[in-house]
Amino acid sequence: MPIQRGNPPNMKNVRGTVYNHFVRVDQPKSMIFVSGQLSRDDEGKQVGVGSMLEQTRQCIRNIEKSLLAAGAQLSDIVWTTVYTTDIREFKQIVAAREEFFKDNLPTSTMVEINHLSEPGMLVEIQVIAAI
Repeated sequence: MPIQRGNPPNMKNVRGTVYNHFVRVDQPKSMIFVSGQLSRDDEGKQVGVGSMLEQTRQCIRNIEKSLLAAGAQLSDIVWTTVYTTDIREFKQIVAAREEFFKDNLPTSTMVEINHLSEPGMLVEIQVIAAI
Protein backbone atom coordinates (compact mmCIF):
# COMPACT_ATOMS: atom_id res chain seq x y z
CA MET A 1 0.00 0.00 0.00
CA PRO A 2 1.69 3.19 -1.13
CA ILE A 3 1.55 6.14 1.25
CA GLN A 4 2.67 9.55 0.01
CA ARG A 5 3.37 12.24 2.59
CA GLY A 6 4.25 15.77 1.72
CA ASN A 7 3.64 19.45 1.30
CA PRO A 8 2.47 21.30 -1.80
CA PRO A 9 5.12 23.20 -3.75
CA ASN A 10 5.30 26.88 -2.80
CA MET A 11 3.35 26.26 0.43
CA LYS A 12 5.63 26.53 3.45
CA ASN A 13 5.20 24.05 6.28
CA VAL A 14 6.22 26.14 9.28
CA ARG A 15 6.30 23.06 11.55
CA GLY A 16 7.87 20.51 9.24
CA THR A 17 9.19 18.44 12.15
CA VAL A 18 5.66 17.78 13.41
CA TYR A 19 3.32 17.21 10.45
CA ASN A 20 2.79 17.14 6.69
CA HIS A 21 0.13 19.13 4.85
CA PHE A 22 -1.14 15.98 3.16
CA VAL A 23 -0.98 12.21 3.31
CA ARG A 24 -2.26 10.16 0.41
CA VAL A 25 -3.06 6.49 1.07
CA ASP A 26 -3.74 4.30 -1.95
CA GLN A 27 -5.66 1.08 -1.34
CA PRO A 28 -4.99 0.49 2.35
CA LYS A 29 -5.48 -3.04 3.64
CA SER A 30 -6.86 -1.68 6.88
CA MET A 31 -7.67 1.64 8.51
CA ILE A 32 -7.31 1.88 12.28
CA PHE A 33 -9.19 4.55 14.22
CA VAL A 34 -7.86 5.17 17.73
CA SER A 35 -10.13 6.92 20.20
CA GLY A 36 -8.86 10.05 21.88
CA GLN A 37 -6.21 9.05 24.39
CA LEU A 38 -5.67 10.82 27.68
CA SER A 39 -2.71 10.73 30.03
CA ARG A 40 -3.60 7.59 31.97
CA ASP A 41 -1.42 4.67 33.00
CA ASP A 42 -2.39 1.01 32.61
CA GLU A 43 -4.49 1.23 35.78
CA GLY A 44 -6.38 4.30 34.56
CA LYS A 45 -4.62 6.73 36.89
CA GLN A 46 -3.65 10.19 35.67
CA VAL A 47 0.00 10.60 34.65
CA GLY A 48 1.96 13.86 34.57
CA VAL A 49 -0.28 16.03 36.71
CA GLY A 50 0.28 19.65 35.69
CA SER A 51 2.82 18.80 32.95
CA MET A 52 1.75 19.23 29.33
CA LEU A 53 4.99 17.56 28.18
CA GLU A 54 4.53 14.42 30.26
CA GLN A 55 0.80 14.19 29.56
CA THR A 56 1.46 14.39 25.82
CA ARG A 57 4.11 11.68 26.09
CA GLN A 58 1.67 9.42 27.93
CA CYS A 59 -1.06 10.04 25.34
CA ILE A 60 1.35 8.94 22.61
CA ARG A 61 2.42 5.87 24.61
CA ASN A 62 -1.25 4.92 24.93
CA ILE A 63 -1.81 5.47 21.22
CA GLU A 64 1.16 3.24 20.48
CA LYS A 65 -0.25 0.46 22.68
CA SER A 66 -3.61 0.63 20.89
CA LEU A 67 -1.95 0.59 17.48
CA LEU A 68 0.25 -2.38 18.37
CA ALA A 69 -2.81 -4.28 19.61
CA ALA A 70 -4.45 -3.58 16.24
CA GLY A 71 -1.37 -4.63 14.24
CA ALA A 72 0.04 -1.19 13.45
CA GLN A 73 2.70 1.19 14.74
CA LEU A 74 3.22 4.92 15.18
CA SER A 75 4.75 5.26 11.70
CA ASP A 76 1.41 4.08 10.23
CA ILE A 77 -0.43 7.15 11.57
CA VAL A 78 -1.77 9.36 8.78
CA TRP A 79 -4.03 11.73 10.77
CA THR A 80 -3.84 13.29 14.23
CA THR A 81 -6.18 15.56 16.12
CA VAL A 82 -4.85 17.15 19.31
CA TYR A 83 -7.17 18.77 21.83
CA THR A 84 -5.50 20.91 24.48
CA THR A 85 -6.79 23.06 27.30
CA ASP A 86 -3.90 25.52 26.92
CA ILE A 87 -2.55 26.38 23.47
CA ARG A 88 0.17 28.45 25.18
CA GLU A 89 1.79 25.07 25.99
CA PHE A 90 2.02 24.32 22.26
CA LYS A 91 5.82 24.01 22.37
CA GLN A 92 5.60 21.28 25.02
CA ILE A 93 3.18 19.29 22.86
CA VAL A 94 5.48 19.68 19.86
CA ALA A 95 8.53 18.63 21.92
CA ALA A 96 6.81 15.41 23.01
CA ARG A 97 5.63 14.64 19.48
CA GLU A 98 9.13 15.15 18.10
CA GLU A 99 10.40 12.49 20.52
CA PHE A 100 8.09 9.88 18.98
CA PHE A 101 7.64 11.03 15.37
CA LYS A 102 10.90 11.37 13.43
CA ASP A 103 9.80 10.26 9.93
CA ASN A 104 6.51 9.43 8.24
CA LEU A 105 4.84 12.48 9.75
CA PRO A 106 1.03 12.49 9.76
CA THR A 107 -1.30 15.36 9.04
CA SER A 108 -2.30 17.24 12.16
CA THR A 109 -4.91 19.53 13.61
CA MET A 110 -4.64 21.10 17.06
CA VAL A 111 -7.57 22.72 18.83
CA GLU A 112 -7.81 24.54 22.15
CA ILE A 113 -10.82 23.60 24.22
CA ASN A 114 -12.13 24.65 27.64
CA HIS A 115 -12.07 21.26 29.38
CA LEU A 116 -11.44 17.59 28.82
CA SER A 117 -13.46 14.77 30.32
CA GLU A 118 -11.53 14.67 33.59
CA PRO A 119 -10.18 17.50 35.77
CA GLY A 120 -6.42 17.92 35.44
CA MET A 121 -6.21 16.47 31.95
CA LEU A 122 -4.45 18.93 29.65
CA VAL A 123 -4.29 17.12 26.30
CA GLU A 124 -6.11 14.41 24.35
CA ILE A 125 -4.94 12.94 21.04
CA GLN A 126 -6.84 10.81 18.54
CA VAL A 127 -5.36 9.25 15.41
CA ILE A 128 -6.11 7.35 12.25
CA ALA A 129 -3.56 4.84 10.92
CA ALA A 130 -3.39 3.02 7.60
CA ILE A 131 -1.75 -0.35 7.01
